[in-house]
Amino acid sequence: MRRIPADLVERYESEGWWTRDTIGDLLTRGLAAAPDTEFRVHSAVRPWSGTFADVEQTARRLAAGLHERGVGPGDTVAFQLPNWMEAAAVFWASAILGAAVVPIVHFYGRKEVGYILDSVRPQVFVAAERFGRLEFQPDLCAEVPVVGVVGRDFEQLLADKPLFGTLPVDPTAPALIAFTSGTTRDPKGVVHSHQTLGHETRQLAASYPPDRGDQLTAAPVGHFIGMVNAFLIPVLDGTPVHLTDVWDPGRTLELMVSHELHVGGGAPYYITSLLEHPGFVPATHLPYMRYAGLGGSSVPAAVTTRLAGLGIHVFRAYGSTEHPSITSSRHDAPEAKRLFTDGDPLPGVEIRLAEDGEILSRGPDLCLGYTDPALTAKTFDEQGWYRTGDIGVLDEDGYLAITDRKADVIIRGGENISAPEVEEVLLGLPGVAEAAVVAAPDARLGEHAAAFLRMLPGQPLPTLDELRVHFEHAGLARQKWPEELHGVDDFPRTASGKVQKFRLRQDIAVRK
Repeated sequence: MRRIPADLVERYESEGWWTRDTIGDLLTRGLAAAPDTEFRVHSAVRPWSGTFADVEQTARRLAAGLHERGVGPGDTVAFQLPNWMEAAAVFWASAILGAAVVPIVHFYGRKEVGYILDSVRPQVFVAAERFGRLEFQPDLCAEVPVVGVVGRDFEQLLADKPLFGTLPVDPTAPALIAFTSGTTRDPKGVVHSHQTLGHETRQLAASYPPDRGDQLTAAPVGHFIGMVNAFLIPVLDGTPVHLTDVWDPGRTLELMVSHELHVGGGAPYYITSLLEHPGFVPATHLPYMRYAGLGGSSVPAAVTTRLAGLGIHVFRAYGSTEHPSITSSRHDAPEAKRLFTDGDPLPGVEIRLAEDGEILSRGPDLCLGYTDPALTAKTFDEQGWYRTGDIGVLDEDGYLAITDRKADVIIRGGENISAPEVEEVLLGLPGVAEAAVVAAPDARLGEHAAAFLRMLPGQPLPTLDELRVHFEHAGLARQKWPEELHGVDDFPRTASGKVQKFRLRQDIAVRK
């Protein structure tokens, strides 16, 4: 893990941003304060309805069952589940045990899941037997000591009697290892402590409008922000949890009315797909869309002004799995700041711009580092600054606007896609001499992956259908598959021979 400068540790502790509470402590207090709060899963395949107390009972029985199997503080518990009750039970049980939880996005394929399990060597892995294209594959977790499959034998992990209280653990220890795509060919394991995750939870909860209503969480709980919004903030606030395991705009519009649920933002696609659905009725649905906190992908000004014109109160935020909340335009900030900037630094957060405009950040919610020590050394400096890989500008009031990206990442509907990872799969196609993947504009999702291929002499450019078959066989999540394909005789290059991807992005813009 990275070395955190002593003066920063002292400041974060003296300001109350870092406390001695563990995530288990936070959950135990919150659940005890609001045991009858509703917890509901809106699902066509695994619906569930109960209370916080019901889920906590399952979580504590699971904690007891895992503890009997030798799981405790310092161990890791991985799960790959949709937005189901069992995902909350696994997350809460891990916190009760003082174990680090490893959420895996439920649509990740064999390649990603195999890499993650091999990287963290968890003591426990809980998966779904089947969900959409997801199917439990026992060979991937053959070396994991404890395995549970929801829909098959998950209940066998539950002890008869629950485990009361929480097991003691150092709050500076890892509480979460979240895997995200980035500039590397494999997902990056981002390690958060009880202190960094606890601060992020409290900070994010405090930034939300107080009258936002009961929220529907559709973002996958395998993602950092989906997990925090589903399993931590509602417990802190004593507000109901409503989950959906599939993003279906039509069904969401129905739930907004039938259960008086609000959709409060996330990646812009979650909002725009509702507005564009034929079932959207402004007079009926806009009252449940009072606020739109946008982030997780590029946020075009055309989207923010459109939403504002409908009377939706828009505010933007910027962060990453490594540093979840760097800036945010508060919901009561001036409209121009909310619509056209990514906000100013949140409490405790510092930002500065490098000579080339790269955003450097540090703060009490910044992660401990990566599971890969070399990547940690490359990304964080000795003064505690994190190199975000994004380019930005600051206005005279200290508000940040993201203008470009140094990191080789495509952000599709809030999901990070590593360009090198996709390029590596493309190079396995017959006849491909060289491949480059860049972000292309997408009206619904913000961006999608566009592939440029230089073929060997005499070899034809594959079709998109052939490409899809190849990616299916490679086991890469479908969200990462290129959605457009271009052939080139050669790539634009720097003097050293490096592909100039900015020129490929310009080429796509001209074609569109």
